Amino acid sequence: MPDRIQQQIESLRTELERHNRLYYVDAQPQISDLEYDQLLKQLEQLEAKHPEFDSPDSPTHKVGGEPVDGFASVEHRVPMISIDNVYEIENPDPKKPDVRKFDSRIRELLDTQPEYLIEYKIDGVALALIYENGSLIQAVTRGDGRTGDDVTHNARTIGGVPLRLSGDKIPPVVEIRGEAYIANSDFAKIRAAQEAAGEQPFANPRNSTAGGLKTLDPKVCAERKLRFFAHGIGYSEGITAQRHSDFLQLARGFGIPTSPSTATFPNIDAVLEHAQSMMEGLHELDFEVDGLVIKVDNLEQQSELGSTNKAPRWVIAYKWERYEATSKVVEITIQVGKTGALTPVANLEPVEIAGTTVSRSSLHNRDEINRLDIRVGDTVVVEKAGKIIPHIVRVEPQFRDGSQQPFAFPDKCPECESEVLQDDGGVYIRCQNPSCPAQLRETLKFFASRSAMDIEGLGIKQIESMVEKKLLTSLADVYRLHEHREELLTPKRTNEKSVDKLLEAIEKSKTQPLWRLLIGLNIRHVGNRTSQIMAGKFGMIDEILKKTEEELAAVDDIGPIIASSIFSFFSSETGRGTLEEFRELGLNMGEPVPEEDESVVRKLDGKTLVVTGTLTRFTRNEIKELIQQHGGRASSSVSKKTDFLVAGVAAGSKLEKAQELGVNVLSEDELFDMLESNEEAAPPTENTPPTNGQLF
Repeated sequence: MPDRIQQQIESLRTELERHNRLYYVDAQPQISDLEYDQLLKQLEQLEAKHPEFDSPDSPTHKVGGEPVDGFASVEHRVPMISIDNVYEIENPDPKKPDVRKFDSRIRELLDTQPEYLIEYKIDGVALALIYENGSLIQAVTRGDGRTGDDVTHNARTIGGVPLRLSGDKIPPVVEIRGEAYIANSDFAKIRAAQEAAGEQPFANPRNSTAGGLKTLDPKVCAERKLRFFAHGIGYSEGITAQRHSDFLQLARGFGIPTSPSTATFPNIDAVLEHAQSMMEGLHELDFEVDGLVIKVDNLEQQSELGSTNKAPRWVIAYKWERYEATSKVVEITIQVGKTGALTPVANLEPVEIAGTTVSRSSLHNRDEINRLDIRVGDTVVVEKAGKIIPHIVRVEPQFRDGSQQPFAFPDKCPECESEVLQDDGGVYIRCQNPSCPAQLRETLKFFASRSAMDIEGLGIKQIESMVEKKLLTSLADVYRLHEHREELLTPKRTNEKSVDKLLEAIEKSKTQPLWRLLIGLNIRHVGNRTSQIMAGKFGMIDEILKKTEEELAAVDDIGPIIASSIFSFFSSETGRGTLEEFRELGLNMGEPVPEEDESVVRKLDGKTLVVTGTLTRFTRNEIKELIQQHGGRASSSVSKKTDFLVAGVAAGSKLEKAQELGVNVLSEDELFDMLESNEEAAPPTENTPPTNGQLF
């Protein structure tokens, strides 16, 4: 009998730990909260009847034990210092810190280009978890960075903090550092329960998290439903990871949730491109974020860079100021985007935030409307993070007077009345009609934009008119507009010269490089960087058409998600049909990738160039492409490793810095002449300003 009871207890513990991992680490729960609570209750009852089988690692101990008398101070074996903050990507003032200056300093100190890791900066409370031989023995707050408070009694109640590590290769000692926080969804439930009980609701998740960790009664902490994300390593023995990203993978293997959406990139430009998408996705997160963290991924390089007395040199937090104001929801409308996604938009009473007037805010999707419980007529708090994107933070229900109206999300496309369906496993609801006028307008607008085919004169007003007249029913129709010149000239007030100029721009766009066409095709997840990678790797549309999904995923910096999207488009009837039409209409479909000829000297091989100022001969993108074609690297910041600065009009601080560092300065013409000459690029004999007659 005892053996059977013990086996039953161990089986329940294993099952509960498995579900904890599925919920907190894998984000793939298999049972409801109620079912989990029933399993936990069953285990509690068995342990109460058979205390001889009790274990400090049992999941039942996560609900909170007896109160403690006070907090003991604990000295960190490795100082737990905070990291430096910057609030701008690039500041023209050379004395003010920014992300670009951080990168420039790192490259200068290491004398090489490091890989970076980027992650969300969770707005929670810093916490260090110390495990010995796999068991949680201590949890310590940051404190002053040298010593912190022992909050082990409360940390044991935190969701996602295992009392015992899982896996085979458990290190003798490992200190895992991260952030304790309360999920927004849990915080909303806690506030609702407090309001229902007539209590003063908590102000915000972070303060509630801090209060939970600093309570003497762990049962109180357990009620706040704290969670944890790991993002760093402290004192450890037996950890062999060479990169920070490797350590995070190890932590997940131990059963500890790590910061979501972490990614590594080869340079700061790629980091910043990804940062934009992370910022645009803030509304999808179930936790508060107050910035992005960029860190050198290689642990040996981290050690080489070291720390100042205040902060590590190898990491920076790009943060944004929060600007809030209160407004009212006048109306909720639906916009249909170029991928068919139905996006609800709140039209607001105009309100000034951070120096600009805000009258609209995206509500993103139906789930966000439900999460906020937002209604027409509601008073809402609107935030602009970093003076960029307006976002409705919350509804103020205390101002409701009964006149507010819930919003009914449409079950048909508001533009074409076609069926709408929700993405499998996703949150977006999309129109299923590829000929939907709204999708067509947005697709054409993007196709003609500067980011894609750069067709001057084909703006949204012209597109709307041509779609209405049925002159544009597909992307390919853009290249048939010359057949409808007379129709384009009506009404009579239309300028004949402007129509001819538009037709010339359309014809010229046929010669745009392949990467621009790839952008214009509006393939999901495919932007500027991915398009250039694909064009450089495969050269021709026909070569991409031959590739399997696995072959596409194997390309550096593409990966399975982007590869799946590319493969789906190029395999689809619509995608192949569009490409064949483009081919027949004479668009540039690419050129074979030339084989490397070792006898050919690329003039800028191994050289780093920075372009600054206003250019007269090239656009900024054109000159960067020119540099890359000749084997050079186009950088955005001047350092000792910069070989040439290409200076245009009003070059400013970058020119000054280049001259201070002895970097060779060229004008546009001098760069072009150098590349056209038969000689390999070599620095001028003296560091002099450009000689094309302009003083920069």
